[in-house]
Amino acid sequence: MMKTSKKSVVGLAKVSTQLNGGKQKNKQRYKCNSCSILFTFHNQSVQESNRFIWFEKWIIKRRTIQEISKESGYSVRTLKRYFDNYLSKPPRLSVYPSEKVNLLIDATYFSNGICLVLYRDATIKFTQLYRLTNGEHYLEIKEDLENLLALGVQIESITSDGHKSILKAVKKVIPNVILQRCLVHIQRDCRIWLTKHPKSFAGQDLKKITSEMHLITSHFQLSFWLLKLHNWYEKYKGYINEKSYNLETGRYWYTHKMVRRSFMSIKRALPNMFHYLDNPRIPKSTNSIESFFGHMKGHLNIHRGLSYTHRKQYIMWYLYFKNKT
Repeated sequence: MMKTSKKSVVGLAKVSTQLNGGKQKNKQRYKCNSCSILFTFHNQSVQESNRFIWFEKWIIKRRTIQEISKESGYSVRTLKRYFDNYLSKPPRLSVYPSEKVNLLIDATYFSNGICLVLYRDATIKFTQLYRLTNGEHYLEIKEDLENLLALGVQIESITSDGHKSILKAVKKVIPNVILQRCLVHIQRDCRIWLTKHPKSFAGQDLKKITSEMHLITSHFQLSFWLLKLHNWYEKYKGYINEKSYNLETGRYWYTHKMVRRSFMSIKRALPNMFHYLDNPRIPKSTNSIESFFGHMKGHLNIHRGLSYTHRKQYIMWYLYFKNKT
């Protein structure tokens, strides 16, 4: 029995006849009319393509390597060898240069200290750029924004959770861009600081106001909401400005610091909280990118035991396949 290369198959095709029912491992056998040797065709490119299809399913179809082994007929050991080879050659994302990109910027953390900073086009659900690092650092984010601009991505707006490094980098690189603060993050922070059941009347009233924030869909509703916030401040400004002193050290602190902290976070973010009312293309939260992170982590958790390097390479392949779809 022998296997022929793709090049030699072309020469033999004219002199070979197909054997009825003659198969080996579900592959059709052929017989040469000149020398009567039996053989099967072996196409290396098709074989590589089929292996890669199983690799793609392993990355984005939530299939374990044992499940793929049963479906494909390859042993687990063989699949691991193939997949390790693919993982070691992660692809690069292709930037999609376009006008008026409404960018989402957010980061998530994986085990082993991996931090993924993602720059995602909210309109076409496309990851323009990413960085695998150990945290959200100003210089790295600044460099990423400069690279996006250099590659032809025209940014109309940026929606972020308000991390200081992101805000500082945006202000440095694109000072005139529309910066939308994520309303869900502001609400979530206030809910944590005020607690589920605030003890003070000020906390209870402010919690009601913050719970209505994401429901605002028009400037008319915004006017009423701002009026509520203003009335709350006029009523409780003495309460949130109340201070406690240490007579021995001379130091002081705000007595009701969590209620004050909630109000001040809203006050500082207020200029950049409602740009989406003027432009419906601008996302008012980073929920879509956080959902994307959740799906990614769900897929990665299926493949427990990957090394630090392979986990990073898996993330690169996942982003690549998701952009294709």
